[in-house]
Amino acid sequence: MHTGILTLHIRLPGSDSLKAKRRRIKPLLARLHKEFNLSAAEVDHLDNWHESVIACALVGNAAPHVDRQLQKVAGWLERHWPDVLLVGEQIEIIS
Repeated sequence: MHTGILTLHIRLPGSDSLKAKRRRIKPLLARLHKEFNLSAAEVDHLDNWHESVIACALVGNAAPHVDRQLQKVAGWLERHWPDVLLVGEQIEIIS
């Protein structure tokens, strides 16, 4: 069994309050779960209006498959959520 963790550091230009940030993050987390069948949660910069760190976790039988699936997430984010700026990403595979 292999576990993959993808950490996405994003910027949310135009957010003027934590409430506005949550309105943008909550649907993103739900869509990530639906599209990629993974767990996703905001894990850092919780009180910052303009930034967020999202962690995505995926479990699978083969490490290359888990890595490929997580690599697809960043591209999908840039294509489908153009109002979110991807600042950085990191993938870690735990065997």
